[in-house]
Amino acid sequence: MKATRLFYIFFLVIACSTSNKRVDLDKVFRYNESKGVTSLDPAYARNLSLIWPVNQLYNGLVQLSDSLTVEPCIAKSWEISADGLQYTFYLRSDVFFHDDKSFKNSIGRKVVASDFVYTFNRLMDSKTASPGAWVLSVLNKDFIGSTNGCSALSDSVFVVYLSKPFPAFLGLMSMPYCFVVPHESVALYGNEFARNPVGTGPFYLKFWKEGEKLVLRKNKKYFETDTDGTKLPYLESVVVTFIADKQSEFLEFINGNVDFLSGVHAASKDELLTRTGELNPKYSNRVKMITGPYLNTEYLGVLLDSSLEVVKSSPLSNKKVRQAIGYGFDRSAMMLYLRSNLGYPAHQGFVPPGMPGFGYSTKGFSYNPELSRRLLAEAGFPNGRGMPPITITTTDDYLDICEFIQHQLGEIGIVIKIEVLPGAAYREMMANSKLVVFRGSWVADYADPENYLALFLSQNFSPHGPNYTHFSNSDFNKMYDNALLRLSYSERLDYYKAMDSMVVANAAVIPLYYDKVVRFLSKDVNGMSVNPMNLLVLKKVKK
Repeated sequence: MKATRLFYIFFLVIACSTSNKRVDLDKVFRYNESKGVTSLDPAYARNLSLIWPVNQLYNGLVQLSDSLTVEPCIAKSWEISADGLQYTFYLRSDVFFHDDKSFKNSIGRKVVASDFVYTFNRLMDSKTASPGAWVLSVLNKDFIGSTNGCSALSDSVFVVYLSKPFPAFLGLMSMPYCFVVPHESVALYGNEFARNPVGTGPFYLKFWKEGEKLVLRKNKKYFETDTDGTKLPYLESVVVTFIADKQSEFLEFINGNVDFLSGVHAASKDELLTRTGELNPKYSNRVKMITGPYLNTEYLGVLLDSSLEVVKSSPLSNKKVRQAIGYGFDRSAMMLYLRSNLGYPAHQGFVPPGMPGFGYSTKGFSYNPELSRRLLAEAGFPNGRGMPPITITTTDDYLDICEFIQHQLGEIGIVIKIEVLPGAAYREMMANSKLVVFRGSWVADYADPENYLALFLSQNFSPHGPNYTHFSNSDFNKMYDNALLRLSYSERLDYYKAMDSMVVANAAVIPLYYDKVVRFLSKDVNGMSVNPMNLLVLKKVKK
């Protein structure tokens, strides 16, 4: 038996067990978080390294299925008023907080509606300084009889009042920021609640030594069951290590000391994958590879604000030049040779195909150099003659993509220069409209196309909003407003698709590729799936 495995046995016996019985290693799931974990307070769960463990410890009113439909969680059902301004949630009566010394006799109590009133107000409180406070910005904080726009009508009825219709609200409620926390525990631990989490989730915190190891144990009082009525979770424990070096992480996985790898690092890509992005056959007897769409669009953004001199003097002020760029490079070849097909060529719109109901409905740019040349000629630059060079600004991790585009556009007469900036300087210049063409990406905060299309609203001009291209179209703005009046997702889709088509037709952005969730699992791990939000759901995992 390897020394590492002996260590795991010893560690779990000492640190994990609530009795003198040894934990069954066949029911221990192990993964590594190279970026570390700094907080287990859902109010600060802003990135995946924090969202993943928080997702095991807490629950919210609703949750997302693998196909990103909103499903019941602590709220067993809900009603939405006809005007879309009132959401009434009916809570389950069998959800309890984890046992903790902050409760009477250290026994976790039942979750009631007032816990959500507390949680939401804590999230909105400026003293909390949560990066997720924006999630509740749509609440009508002046609604009479409410506490900042939410009320507990009884222990089992929680009501939220909005200041305007926002049909993506249920999606917002699935975000970790909105996971329920008990006021007793926050009062007891104060700022240390981040290190002493108390939630309702399928696992509870047993041990955490920062930079070394995090251990979660099975919550035997957890309320969810599988379709056969068996209580979840199946696992006894989750162990998270914090190895920063990606090559060492890979070796731990190959040696059987880690059960799961997310994504592919350059240090191990050529070892794990074939050139076309398939699992290396040498590992097929002990490793499973699962993939799926990820709600992340990589793109070139084009600054369109005609009030800026830098735009007036640019050939990109001509829509046909922007379109010529869109048709001028081969995304399929780019993904094969530069990303081993770990992504999908962006031949559709800005909203990625992993979005529910979207699929491949928007016609985008495909590789068509003849059309690209024709568009250039129509713009007054036959074969690129007379057109000044165009500068694409990027960070060094996308330099290869930009060089590929530079080479292919050069073949049709478009001269591209590349400017590489450090991340902080790049973001500052992009936000302040100093870059005419920039390589950007947008990862969904919640599973609704509105999250992508809001980037093109006139009212969202940067630096005060996320409209970095300064695209402005009154018809687009009207369609957005009309979409928000439709409570039904299916009714909104027609508006969303029309808006997405408008953005691509104007070439405000030129999509490059849609990202892909890639996971590697030990052969003995079952029940893990992928979802377009790249959420880690372990309550149904078996070993």
